[in-house]
Amino acid sequence: MGELVVLRHGQTEWSKSGQHTGVTDVPLLPEGEERARELRGALAGRHFAAVWVSPRQRARRTAELAGLQATAVVDDLVEMDYGGYEGRTTADISAGLGREWSVWRDPVVPGQTPGETLEQVAARADRVLAAARPHLADGDVALVAHGHVLRVLTARYLQLAAESGALFALPAGSYGVLGQEHARPALTGWGLR
Repeated sequence: MGELVVLRHGQTEWSKSGQHTGVTDVPLLPEGEERARELRGALAGRHFAAVWVSPRQRARRTAELAGLQATAVVDDLVEMDYGGYEGRTTADISAGLGREWSVWRDPVVPGQTPGETLEQVAARADRVLAAARPHLADGDVALVAHGHVLRVLTARYLQLAAESGALFALPAGSYGVLGQEHARPALTGWGLR
């Protein structure tokens, strides 16, 4: 049985500054490209039955630089739609609300897009997991995407609520491994480079 390799794209200007980057398609910074290239060696020994990437350029470019040949572009792997909080930091949102705001607890507000709830992100993650499972019989499956959607996907893989994604911080340009222990879903590696 193969494992799921969840790979967060390399550093962008917005991930570096902490700005929520859902629908905005920002490119990798030079250091993000370099970090993606460094992943080549770590991933080279794996047999990937499938490599699925988010349609955003930062994810596609990360996969390419990491030596992963995309077998599918999967819309369900896009980052959470932050609605009116797109491009804003948590500190900025919190200051505007006059209280601490958390993507894991509080809703987003509509903006140029309607935004998404964690439950909607979890439904997308569940679809990705269901589609990936049959491929695991033939090897590993790489999912190259974004911080929050991969954290929600990890929570759902581990049979936890979407909010539990708060427990799985995944730095830009790193990856995690979702496998099994005694036939039960398990986190077998995290924040790897």
